[in-house]
Amino acid sequence: MVRRARRLTGGRARARVVATGVVVLGVVAGVVVGAGVLDGRRDAAAASADASASARVAAEAFADEAVARGAAAARASAALAATTRQQARAALLDAVEQGDETLASSEGEVVDDDVRDALAEVLQRAKHALESTPEDATAGAAEGESVAALRMLAAEVLAARAAVVASHEEWVERREQEAREAERTPDPPPAAGQDPGSDDDRCRTTYDGPPFYTSPPTKGGDGSNGRLPESMLAATSWGVDPKGTRYWLRTEATAALERLNAAFRARFGHDLDLDLTYRDYATQVAMREALGSIAAKPGTSKHGTGYALDVPELPCEYGYGTPQHSWLVEKGPAYGWVQPSWARQGGSNPEYWHFEYVG
Repeated sequence: MVRRARRLTGGRARARVVATGVVVLGVVAGVVVGAGVLDGRRDAAAASADASASARVAAEAFADEAVARGAAAARASAALAATTRQQARAALLDAVEQGDETLASSEGEVVDDDVRDALAEVLQRAKHALESTPEDATAGAAEGESVAALRMLAAEVLAARAAVVASHEEWVERREQEAREAERTPDPPPAAGQDPGSDDDRCRTTYDGPPFYTSPPTKGGDGSNGRLPESMLAATSWGVDPKGTRYWLRTEATAALERLNAAFRARFGHDLDLDLTYRDYATQVAMREALGSIAAKPGTSKHGTGYALDVPELPCEYGYGTPQHSWLVEKGPAYGWVQPSWARQGGSNPEYWHFEYVG
């Protein structure tokens, strides 16, 4: 019995040891598992933090890229707008130049002056817009007129110019019609007792002095009276004198005479006849010596300035009271060409053939 009791007691002790070992092992395992879980959570937190940081960096990079793209788009849009306005300004400038040319060349040559007034008015507005709108394409959009305003003004200028051109064409057509009608009108019969072929024929020239001719530009001229170089002069598109010299005048005077001649040709069916235009200093000296005080003192002749012309001294064609002379006196001022009071009939020195450019 005693041995059996001891065996039982030893068995219980071993069981308690085993149980205790199991408990210890469980605690150790729990500690190990708990430590592993804690490390896993720390790793996950670190990974999450890294992911958040990466997300912030990516978001900031995306935002920076968006801002850069927006700025680039804004710059491109501004450049396009500036270029478009510059193009609109250039188109308006071209229209204004055409309008100015038409306005200058149509003076006195339209059937309705109201269309010229309308063109002048819109040209004034267009020029103001050009002055207030900078040429630089990079200028601020707030400066000057808008693209729409510039384009609208260009359209107005071109429309007004077209109206002047149409009025001028109608004017030319009327003059040509008048010229055709004049050609069909028979010349009046000679006066009683007048022999058209006799020395008493009133169409005989009134000049009986030595011949003088128009002058070419003065080589090396200094621009003074009778010494005008070619750079200051322009020849007419028609006519030469008996020596083959073209008719030269100051550039602006020739341009005005060209317009006057177009109107004269439409009225009478032929170009205006010319006799003398520019007169150099040497010719002035020769004329003074030959004609005396009737000729201007050398260096003072209006011909020496390039602003005077003489038509032929043919009283039946250009004399006082002829259709040609009356027309020149009436219409010439519209082109800047006048007959001075001293040269008119009843003036201090009547010269029906003499006209001067006054601008």
